[in-house]
Amino acid sequence: MTDLAVALAIAMFLEGVAWALFPGAMKRAMVHVLAQPLSTVRTVGLLVALAGVTAVWLLRG
Repeated sequence: MTDLAVALAIAMFLEGVAWALFPGAMKRAMVHVLAQPLSTVRTVGLLVALAGVTAVWLLRG
Protein backbone atom coordinates (compact mmCIF):
# COMPACT_ATOMS: atom_id res chain seq x y z
CA MET A 1 0.00 0.00 0.00
CA THR A 2 2.94 2.29 0.63
CA ASP A 3 4.08 1.86 -2.99
CA LEU A 4 0.66 3.02 -4.20
CA ALA A 5 0.82 6.11 -2.00
CA VAL A 6 4.32 6.93 -3.27
CA ALA A 7 3.21 6.44 -6.89
CA LEU A 8 0.24 8.78 -6.38
CA ALA A 9 2.47 11.37 -4.70
CA ILE A 10 4.91 11.25 -7.63
CA ALA A 11 2.05 11.61 -10.11
CA MET A 12 0.74 14.63 -8.18
CA PHE A 13 4.23 16.15 -8.11
CA LEU A 14 4.72 15.72 -11.86
CA GLU A 15 1.28 17.13 -12.62
CA GLY A 16 1.89 20.12 -10.36
CA VAL A 17 5.29 20.82 -11.91
CA ALA A 18 3.80 20.71 -15.40
CA TRP A 19 1.07 23.19 -14.44
CA ALA A 20 3.54 25.46 -12.62
CA LEU A 21 6.13 25.56 -15.39
CA PHE A 22 3.89 25.41 -18.48
CA PRO A 23 0.41 26.74 -17.60
CA GLY A 24 -0.33 27.95 -21.13
CA ALA A 25 0.66 24.68 -22.76
CA MET A 26 -1.34 22.71 -20.19
CA LYS A 27 -4.45 24.81 -20.86
CA ARG A 28 -4.01 24.31 -24.61
CA ALA A 29 -3.63 20.58 -24.04
CA MET A 30 -6.85 20.50 -22.02
CA VAL A 31 -8.71 22.35 -24.77
CA HIS A 32 -7.36 19.84 -27.29
CA VAL A 33 -8.44 16.90 -25.12
CA LEU A 34 -11.92 18.37 -24.68
CA ALA A 35 -12.27 18.61 -28.46
CA GLN A 36 -11.62 14.87 -28.90
CA PRO A 37 -14.42 12.30 -29.04
CA LEU A 38 -14.99 10.40 -25.80
CA SER A 39 -14.01 7.14 -27.46
CA THR A 40 -10.58 8.57 -28.33
CA VAL A 41 -10.03 9.89 -24.81
CA ARG A 42 -11.11 6.54 -23.36
CA THR A 43 -8.83 4.58 -25.70
CA VAL A 44 -5.80 6.76 -24.95
CA GLY A 45 -6.53 6.53 -21.22
CA LEU A 46 -6.70 2.74 -21.36
CA LEU A 47 -3.49 2.53 -23.39
CA VAL A 48 -1.64 4.77 -20.93
CA ALA A 49 -2.97 2.74 -17.98
CA LEU A 50 -1.85 -0.48 -19.69
CA ALA A 51 1.58 1.02 -20.37
CA GLY A 52 1.86 1.98 -16.69
CA VAL A 53 0.89 -1.49 -15.46
CA THR A 54 3.32 -3.05 -17.91
CA ALA A 55 6.13 -0.75 -16.76
CA VAL A 56 5.49 -1.59 -13.10
CA TRP A 57 5.35 -5.30 -13.94
CA LEU A 58 8.66 -5.14 -15.81
CA LEU A 59 10.39 -2.99 -13.18
CA ARG A 60 9.13 -4.82 -10.11
CA GLY A 61 9.33 -8.33 -11.59
